[in-house]
Amino acid sequence: MACTAYSPDLTARDQAHFLYDAIPSGLFKVETADERIPWRISPEPFALSPRALARIETIGANLLLFYRALNALYNRSVRGTAPAFIAEYLDQGKPEHIVRLSRQNRFRQDLPGIIRPDLILTDDGFIASELDSVPGGMGFLGAMSEAYCKLGMESIGGADGIVRSYGAMIGAATGKEQPAVAIVLSDESGDYRPEMTWLAEALTRVTNLKAFMCRPQDIYFTEEALFVRLPDGREEKIDALYRNFELFDLLNVPKQELMLYSARHNRVTMTPPPKAQLEEKLAFALFHHPQLAKLWKAELGSAVYDHLKQLFPETWVIDPRPLPPQAVIAGLEANGAPVSDWMQLAELTKSERDYVIKPSGFSELAWGSRGVRVANDLTKDEWVSTLQEAVREFERTPRILQRFYKGKRVRQTYLDRAADEIRTFEGRVRLCPYFFIVGNETRLGGILATVAPADKRLIHGMTDAVMAPSILKEDGA
Repeated sequence: MACTAYSPDLTARDQAHFLYDAIPSGLFKVETADERIPWRISPEPFALSPRALARIETIGANLLLFYRALNALYNRSVRGTAPAFIAEYLDQGKPEHIVRLSRQNRFRQDLPGIIRPDLILTDDGFIASELDSVPGGMGFLGAMSEAYCKLGMESIGGADGIVRSYGAMIGAATGKEQPAVAIVLSDESGDYRPEMTWLAEALTRVTNLKAFMCRPQDIYFTEEALFVRLPDGREEKIDALYRNFELFDLLNVPKQELMLYSARHNRVTMTPPPKAQLEEKLAFALFHHPQLAKLWKAELGSAVYDHLKQLFPETWVIDPRPLPPQAVIAGLEANGAPVSDWMQLAELTKSERDYVIKPSGFSELAWGSRGVRVANDLTKDEWVSTLQEAVREFERTPRILQRFYKGKRVRQTYLDRAADEIRTFEGRVRLCPYFFIVGNETRLGGILATVAPADKRLIHGMTDAVMAPSILKEDGA
């Protein structure tokens, strides 16, 4: 899509008004009925410098290597050629049917088709607070990129970069030139339905794919193939099934057995694969574990290992099992003393609690910031209660302790709709690049920037935040 300026004479205020009308409503959850768009509109995309973009592209390539290494170490741990605690931690809290599914030979080498890190821009570069392989936001970012393109502003990855990169990923995964894909979205993930509907329609419009957004109930099975039943009663054979539902909710997903059977028997390509061990936040803790450093370096090479060591924040699994008297939790101190019991952290003052605690993965609390607790936002009683909960819930829902990094302050413009004026605020930015796996490489489809006011501890979509695609500029961040 070529980005031709809508009008060279528009003011920043005019541009913001145009965007408010051009961005489809309903793609992002609306809190109030009278708001078409519930976030702050910026008259321009978020500007990134060539140096920052080059760093982000390197991050994408290295994260693909990380997923390969994580997958390999898990498989080796299961076989007994790597420490057993790798698989034990990654399988912690999961029912037997999920563990069996993730270990099936059919999926052994499969990796996610999309990798989306949450990158916090700091004074020293980037910190990846999380990785997501079942990400929301793709249709949302794609629609916004198209809207800014109408003003002559081409986003990083291209105005239709999300759509074309997604199509290339599906084509590479299926090995077909004109594949058909069903984006299967469960009721539990219903907030994403509008944006994924937009994505399916854009894929059909822009690429050579046939794409269908559907509920699990719409999938139809035969011994030869998998089909999607359309609203008009037609049935379309599909080559790929994009799994837009979480594995902790698997037993509540209608026809999940038929979808998994078809994937196991090569009737359909499922992405991301049903491998819950690749969706655990505690993978960062395994990466930082001193006993595993040699294994990670052997899988990644020293240069990539050193880069990821700086990218991933220090992370620990909150494992309450007792330690021998001479043992301590590596790298963790409280009041100047090594920690050997998690409740030692209860005595930390607010200023000393530069941590977050969050569920690791296999839980309804582990996505959308639902279970995240920022330690120095909590009262003493709340902090103690959070630690006790983490210790108590280890068997069922393991939690991680992660070093918290504040983002760099940036100045951001937006349209104040109440005053009908362009204003600025000081904020911190989270960048979400969408990397699509095409063959053995990552392709950057676009970067969603979320700029939240500087006094907010967590950066996420909110009414006070600016959300916009990113653009390349020499003087960008």
